[in-house]
Amino acid sequence: MNKILPLVFIIASNLFVSGVTSKNITIENKCDYTVWPGISNSFNDFDTIGHALEKGDSRVILAPWSWSGKIWGRTLCSTNSTGKFSCATGDCGSGKIECAVLDKSPRDTTLAEFLMNKANVDLYRVNVVYGFNLPLLVVPQRSPNDKVCSRVGCDVVNLNQACPYELMVVDAEERPIACTNPCEVPDCMPSSYSESFKVPCPEATFDFSDDNYVACAGSTDYVITFCPSFTPVPTR
Repeated sequence: MNKILPLVFIIASNLFVSGVTSKNITIENKCDYTVWPGISNSFNDFDTIGHALEKGDSRVILAPWSWSGKIWGRTLCSTNSTGKFSCATGDCGSGKIECAVLDKSPRDTTLAEFLMNKANVDLYRVNVVYGFNLPLLVVPQRSPNDKVCSRVGCDVVNLNQACPYELMVVDAEERPIACTNPCEVPDCMPSSYSESFKVPCPEATFDFSDDNYVACAGSTDYVITFCPSFTPVPTR
């Protein structure tokens, strides 16, 4: 028995180091409409990632200990007669309810981005450089060392209503449903376009680089909320 115990400890340690341990990410929908979470799944990190969240629903996903990726909300999604799944905003181009490897981030979309467990530090942010489609808030939960880390979000205002006309995405009835990437009109230099994103969302990031993340030391779980406050219903 004395010879077995050290081996058990070694195996357990290796499992911990190899990233088997996971973190809980709770995704909740407080929008007044259905949202389909999009999750970048470059290495099949998640067993089940295709689902819809009705108003008031939430779901817990298990993220690998050292996972890095993006989570966002897709809206006005449907399946056509040939079985192809698509969304009016936040579409990931897979043609299915699950998102596959992303060549690039979806435009017109509010993104929660994570770089987890970098030297036992999580890096995270809400990024609006790709655009905006719904208010989003990321709240770290209390970590084991009893430290409370900073929340980040673009959740105070619905930017779709205030979006410049040149950037506005509308539905069939000309109602604004998203705001596209201002870096495409005309570039990423400071401008009235970029200011329309940055000023209303001081907690969010407007950056293509890997800078400007918020750091949280130690292990923690996260809650991602779509529409923390009431947002008007987008309908077809």
